[in-house]
Amino acid sequence: MTETDTSLGYEQARDELIEVVRKLEAGGTSLEESLALWERGEELATVCRHWLEGARARLDSALAAREAAAERQEGGRGE
Repeated sequence: MTETDTSLGYEQARDELIEVVRKLEAGGTSLEESLALWERGEELATVCRHWLEGARARLDSALAAREAAAERQEGGRGE
């Protein structure tokens, strides 16, 4: 990722990626322009993946904490 990409939020990266895909699908660009768009799309996909992996880690952590609390609560009942 480039320095600029690390400052992009998920929604910004996703929206730009959608625009890149739209341009590639529309065609009419030179080979050089298409390659540049593809490279930018790969960078944006990496940014999105980074954000989604971070979100997944946060969800997993919250679920694990919730399960641990439930287990402690059940253990305190003497069952």
